[in-house]
Amino acid sequence: MRLLHALRRRQSCNQITQRLNIDMRSRLRRAFYWLLTLTGLHTLAMVMLEAMGWGDALWLTLTTMTTVGYGDLSAASPLGRAATVALLYVAGITLLAQLASDYIDYRLKRKESMIKGRWRWQMNDHVLIINSPNTNAGVYFERLVTQLRETRELQDTPVQILTDAFPDGLPENLREMAVVHHHGETSDPQALEAVTPAQARAIIILARDEYSRVSDSVTLDVLTQLQGLCEEDLPYTVAECVNEDSRRRIELAGASTTLRPIRAYPEMLVRSLVAPGSEKILENLFTHHDDHAMRYPVQLENAEWADVACRLMAAGMGTLMAYVTKDGQINCHPAHDHRFDAGALILMVREEFVPTTQEVERCIHGVDAATSV
Repeated sequence: MRLLHALRRRQSCNQITQRLNIDMRSRLRRAFYWLLTLTGLHTLAMVMLEAMGWGDALWLTLTTMTTVGYGDLSAASPLGRAATVALLYVAGITLLAQLASDYIDYRLKRKESMIKGRWRWQMNDHVLIINSPNTNAGVYFERLVTQLRETRELQDTPVQILTDAFPDGLPENLREMAVVHHHGETSDPQALEAVTPAQARAIIILARDEYSRVSDSVTLDVLTQLQGLCEEDLPYTVAECVNEDSRRRIELAGASTTLRPIRAYPEMLVRSLVAPGSEKILENLFTHHDDHAMRYPVQLENAEWADVACRLMAAGMGTLMAYVTKDGQINCHPAHDHRFDAGALILMVREEFVPTTQEVERCIHGVDAATSV
């Protein structure tokens, strides 16, 4: 019940803010139109009553209304002076001051709404991030956006976040990175509509709690609503999935790919956007089942990377990923003609066949017995 009441209060607050913005814009428009009307009436009066040309009449009207008062022109007849007093001194100057005050007030409220995430941004071709981690959200988003900015394909792409984690506004460092946010509940239909998902270049749906399978239910609800908002043509969507059994359902609901929440490595999310499928390879590295990395204490001297890698793969031993120098330094994926000395090799092996050190050594001795120790 508390959650329901909180959601209703938040929706009511957003509706009030939107209503105030609409009302203020309407007031500004009405005041501007009245100001134009008064300007036109006084200009016409100066032409009719003072026999001025249209240019001089407009000039007198503007300099009088803005209280500049150069004194080069003025109304001389009693009726002309009466028109100036009634149309400009009483109504025009007062209306102009009110318009300026309302406009400044509107700009201040608009800026406050933008900072606090109550502004509806009109964005296109942006990366939309839905939800946020339940702890250290600011630090996580800083790392994630930094990775986006360092990726050539996404470095200039606008970023918008839909979250309720920052009621007082995004941290300053995120705003400096040109990130905007909309404050709202993840599954709130109005909040989802406000972030224009149909115009997004890519969507990332984060799990609120990386240890609770309830997060998957929320993700499924969000995907269902996004399907309706995007007319069943979702942009490329990456969704975090807590429970392995939920992967298939989340993908059927519209996610282009799924991966488990790994808060220490937001880089995986970025790789899934620029190189779809690579997240599966990276995710496998964090598990001991399926393909996984193994270290073999095999010593080599003056070996060539391509020769060793090809012979190991042809023998079904696995994929050579890196070598360890004799002083403990790790060199990952060097050039094909790179020659090296090694104290150990790191291979990506298959779950159904994990070779022994002796088998790897025999394979490498077959490559170049003279250079193997």
